[in-house]
Amino acid sequence: MNIARLNTACRTQPASRKILVASLAVAAITLAASRVTAQATPADSLADRLRRAEAAIRSLQQQVADQAESSARTRSGMHLELSGRVMVAGFGNSRRVNNVDNPQFVRPDTVATVPVRGIGMAIRQTRVGLAVRSSSVLNGSFTGDVDVDFYGGQQPSSGGRTFPLIRMRTARAVVRWTHAHLMIGQESPLVSGVNPESPVAIGTPEFAGAGNLWLWLPQIRGGVESGGRVRFGVDAAVLAPTSGDAVAAFDTDYDLAERSQRPYLQARAHAAWGADVSRGEIGCGVHQGWLMPGASRVTSNAVACDVTAPLAGGVDVRGEFFTGQALRGLGGGGIGQNFDPGSAALSTTGGWAQVNWRPSGLTEMGAGCGTDQPDALAARRRNDACSTYATVRPAGPLFFGAEWRRLRTGYAAAHFTNDHVTLAAGFEF
Repeated sequence: MNIARLNTACRTQPASRKILVASLAVAAITLAASRVTAQATPADSLADRLRRAEAAIRSLQQQVADQAESSARTRSGMHLELSGRVMVAGFGNSRRVNNVDNPQFVRPDTVATVPVRGIGMAIRQTRVGLAVRSSSVLNGSFTGDVDVDFYGGQQPSSGGRTFPLIRMRTARAVVRWTHAHLMIGQESPLVSGVNPESPVAIGTPEFAGAGNLWLWLPQIRGGVESGGRVRFGVDAAVLAPTSGDAVAAFDTDYDLAERSQRPYLQARAHAAWGADVSRGEIGCGVHQGWLMPGASRVTSNAVACDVTAPLAGGVDVRGEFFTGQALRGLGGGGIGQNFDPGSAALSTTGGWAQVNWRPSGLTEMGAGCGTDQPDALAARRRNDACSTYATVRPAGPLFFGAEWRRLRTGYAAAHFTNDHVTLAAGFEF
């Protein structure tokens, strides 16, 4: 009777309780072994073993039942997971930049009487996420998630960055079948979905404005992928048009891309191998969009390629390359510039590469560089960034990180260089 109850409990528990189920299995094996050796064991000793084994099974079954009752569920019955990353960062810069706690380029407007160096602390790159899963939606598996941070600005007050505003990062509903998938939500552009690793560049990914197109945009995306050891696939996406221009509080008017009355369109082909942390992929894609700075449309377009390649010994290589024009709306392409002084679409070429090494599950380190090089008529004519980082997870959810980043931004009159250092500490859940 107890063995039957054990089997029923094992079948009804999700994968997150494998440890408890394994413990139940060990108890069952112990019980079976006692029965097999019953003929060579005194009756009183056998009875004691049976009582202990049955007591252990009852205890473990109760633990499984308690966890099943306490697990979070949505109204629709799907399993709900909460995750997050709380991070306090101390930072410093050697020169004036566009954003002191996570800069993308160096500013030239330094006044001789104003100090250019400074240090500070912030917690606004903290993240919180929710995820739901179901194994049967439209004959496929379903995953939905929402990811927010506190990098949306700051309250107009004496606290400044101490009172950050919450911001939506990504929100996705994904249905996957054996060889196809459909995604609806907000995510990185299809043609530039890879980001560098960094323990401290969370609010804006590493090398943004220096070769990394990243801006999370509302979109509908679908694709197919073959089977086999090396899998080939194609994807297409319809994205929200956006010029990437800054807006004022409560400004909900159409931007220059929305005024074109056309969505952004993207497509990508790729080859992939491996799975999970060992997944490698290489792909290339195209982007097409439109903006209306005046009476006629201006084209935004790009060709982009990316690679993620895990190597032996815990090493992986990743990077992206793009060339195109009017790409501010994809996350700072053209160093955050869409047009030249004559209002023509600004052409630009950029990319980044990074090498990461995980010598153990507790340590990670890496280094990389990126560059964005618009046409010579641009106000910001070149932006280079190089960084190196290290992350240590000494115990449980705790982590510590450090990063050094050098930025060099070129203007018509001169180049300006900034050294940015960040020390971070926090916990993950």
